[in-house]
Amino acid sequence: MMILEYEAKAMLRAVGVAVPDGSLIKPGARAPRVREYPVAVKAQVRSGGRGKQGGVIRANNAAQLKAAAKKLFATEFNGEKPEMLLADPWLAIERELYLSVTVDSAAGGYVVLYSPKGGVNIEDGPPPARYAIGPAWKFRANELRSILEPVESDYRIRERVISLAQRLVDTAAARDCHTIEINPLAKLADANLTELMALDGKVVYDEWAHNRNADIEAQRQGELKRAHKLLRASMDMGHMYVKLDGNIGLISGGAGMTMGAMDMIRDCGGKPGCFLDVSPGPASARGYKPAFALLDGDPDVKVILVSVFGGGTQMNRVARALKETLAVRKSKKPVVFRLDGTFVEEVPAIFGTFGAHNHATLETAAKEAVKLARHAK
Repeated sequence: MMILEYEAKAMLRAVGVAVPDGSLIKPGARAPRVREYPVAVKAQVRSGGRGKQGGVIRANNAAQLKAAAKKLFATEFNGEKPEMLLADPWLAIERELYLSVTVDSAAGGYVVLYSPKGGVNIEDGPPPARYAIGPAWKFRANELRSILEPVESDYRIRERVISLAQRLVDTAAARDCHTIEINPLAKLADANLTELMALDGKVVYDEWAHNRNADIEAQRQGELKRAHKLLRASMDMGHMYVKLDGNIGLISGGAGMTMGAMDMIRDCGGKPGCFLDVSPGPASARGYKPAFALLDGDPDVKVILVSVFGGGTQMNRVARALKETLAVRKSKKPVVFRLDGTFVEEVPAIFGTFGAHNHATLETAAKEAVKLARHAK
């Protein structure tokens, strides 16, 4: 769950990270009075790649600021229009760096990533230096220092980065953040030798910590209010949904099973259109109905693949829930099924009552879904 840039910067400022002194602009409001021009007018959206999409505009005076605001408020970035804008001072930059902390299962916890060359083209450069920490309390300055020495020649910047990384790790652990990213982390041309400023910030919360974190719960409720009614119904069930750029809608149970099904779709030459984990209530039609409604309402989805595996979850109950769901479904999009687990031997008889077929393996189910998607109109 990503928060807006100005919210991320407020979090960074609270833990002692230098950020620009910017001003918020709301839709319909008068442009703020800025101390000095030029300013960078930045769309506040919950997605990446904003800079390459024209989401940051330089304004040299009040008239340009007003024109930039009008343009940005009318523009969609990855399907999202800005809720507000941020006008930051346009600063002279000597160097752009990259620093982030994120959760990595391979490390068993947190990882620090650093690159001496940041900015909008960070993906085009060499991979960042990586410090695998694990639990936050295992952070060691000397370990990070030894990793940074080969990639960052300026010892003063190196020591400042170590200090900032420690703060980001502690903040991520304390505030249930999956990712805290600063790009660019800038060495300003007119600043002292050790000062580094976060010119942009991205914070991604761990959404599943909402039951213990009031900030995350507030963000979650805001997301529910903003969501389309079909997505809102699915989110109300506790489903985890991420839209992707493919045309095969995936309904699955459990994050691992869903990822495995996505990989199989790709291995068979297709592209998943979403990550949709319906593991809360996997044997209830009440859980499947909003999931099908969401994917049936997505024009990019041409085929739906249902892949459910369970030991504790009884497949005969899942099959009956799917039968009840499809009985009231109006869409004609084809559906491919792969159920496996406890009482799976009873599934063919249940499916036979409404003309469905249960594939014996995920591979054969994925192959059929890919074939149907290729021939879909």
